[in-house]
Amino acid sequence: VVLVESGGGLVQPGGSLRLSCTASGNIFYVNGMAWYRQRPGKERESIAVATASGPTHYDDSVKGRFTISMDNAKHTAYLQMNDLKSEDTATYYCKGLGVRTVGDDYGDDYWGQGTQVTVSS
Repeated sequence: VVLVESGGGLVQPGGSLRLSCTASGNIFYVNGMAWYRQRPGKERESIAVATASGPTHYDDSVKGRFTISMDNAKHTAYLQMNDLKSEDTATYYCKGLGVRTVGDDYGDDYWGQGTQVTVSS
């Protein structure tokens, strides 16, 4: 199973970016997907989680500005980031939660390689 993120880049404060993360590899089911970020000098932190059944959860630092969504058929998660601030500068990672491959009775979690988001004027 491989997760690939895309959509990072350089954006000015107040701007927007949309990150994508697609899981591939003979996948049968993805229970949920999450976005984490690691800011310079800080630990990796969870910022948004979506489940295949619908509920989402956000860290207070991004609530109201970021929106996570999942396309279950495409095994893809999106993170729409609006009103970006300099403190949002980080490497953003996607994590597939409870990913089951064909023939797999159990799920496992998988990380993407990360995509850099830089918010600067």
